[in-house]
Amino acid sequence: MRTTLTLDEDVAAAVKAEARRSGKPFKVLVNELLRAALYLRRRQKVPQFTVQTRPLGVQQGMDYDRIGQLIEQLEGPLQR
Repeated sequence: MRTTLTLDEDVAAAVKAEARRSGKPFKVLVNELLRAALYLRRRQKVPQFTVQTRPLGVQQGMDYDRIGQLIEQLEGPLQR
């Protein structure tokens, strides 16, 4: 497949240097590096994201369904 790919200058320079060092053509090396990166990414275990909950300390007389009024009660009318 033929496509246009825009590389950052530092990435292009690193790939060109590796191509000179290894003697492989630029496009062959780009494909090898992309395959290797994709393989490693698939093998990585992404940690499960969890949210640590905390009690809100519900206070008497505050309506938590009306967030605007709650902010006004806590911070004053000019905080909007």
